[in-house]
Parts: sequence; C-alpha cells; structure tokens
Amino acid sequence: MTTDLSPAPTPAPTPAATSALAAALAPAPAVETGATAAPLTPAALRALVTELAERPAEWIDKVRLSVEERWYERLSLTEDHEIWLISWLPGQSTGFHDHGGSRGAFTVALGELEELSIGGADGELHTRRLPTGAARAFGPEFLHDVRNTTTGPAVTIHAYSPPLNEMSRYELRASGLRLTAREGKEQW
Repeated sequence: MTTDLSPAPTPAPTPAATSALAAALAPAPAVETGATAAPLTPAALRALVTELAERPAEWIDKVRLSVEERWYERLSLTEDHEIWLISWLPGQSTGFHDHGGSRGAFTVALGELEELSIGGADGELHTRRLPTGAARAFGPEFLHDVRNTTTGPAVTIHAYSPPLNEMSRYELRASGLRLTAREGKEQW
C-alpha cells in the first residue's frame, strides 16, 4: 500500500504573508548561544508554523521518512527563532520532554498525531488528538510527549524561540515525571 503525501491545492498567499514567511525562512548565519533578541510569543510562533504549513510547495520536497527514528531537518535559524520540519511513521514518539526554556509551537501539516501532557492542580494526564491543521503553542515551562498512534505517516512543522539550546527528557511513572536525560543542541 502506498501513502499519498501530495498536498491538496491551497489558495495563493497574500503578498504580506509571503514576505513575512520569506523573511522567516531566509538563510541566516548561525547564531551564538547567547542570543540577545527578545523571544517571540507562542502566538507568533503558532502563526509562523500555521502559515508555512499552508504552503506545502515550500517544504514538501524536503520530507523524508525513516524507519529507525523520526526524521527532522531545520528549515530556518535566526537570532530569535528556528523552524523545524519533522516526519513521523507509525509508532514513533518523542517521549516526555521539555524545550529547555524556549517557547514553542507546532502544527500537524499532514497526518494525525497524539499529544500527552500533564496539567491541572492534580497533575492529570491529558491526551489530545491532533489532526491535519491542528496547531499547539506553549510557553517555556511546557512538557509533553508527541506520538504517531495511527497507521500512516505524519509531518509537522515546529518553531522555537529562542532557538533550542537544550532539552530534558522524562519518564512517566505512577509518582509523576522523572528526569532521565539532558541533551544539548550538538546532539540534534
């Protein structure tokens, strides 16, 4: 069985939207670890990923599928944010993780994913289905686990501000989340 990842036709973007996205995706020199630009808000990051997802011609040819692990590629890196493209095959997941103090947003450009997060006064486990077009935005303290529990591939677009420098990974236990590892940007 083959899966068609061809995008549906989309309306032409407005000149202002095209200009804003072109600026966000323009090649930029590597940034130093001590970025001084003010971080973008979660709402601004959500707008970036949503607008880019609506123009698959700008990213669809970059998508790769990997059986071993999720495939990912950074599309853009500026002083105040970065944008990533990620593909997910059935069964692939991130595990619980944070974003090292960065704000973030992602949208499901193709397929469907599931997101687990812990919230509320009692630390309840929340499960969200994220179909094509769903977008999530979050602040610097957010932890979640994103996974493909379907039978087909998925593609997501992510933005982080400031650019990711580190991430912590957690294991979910009956007593709550337990820190298991810290990763630096050199590991991606």
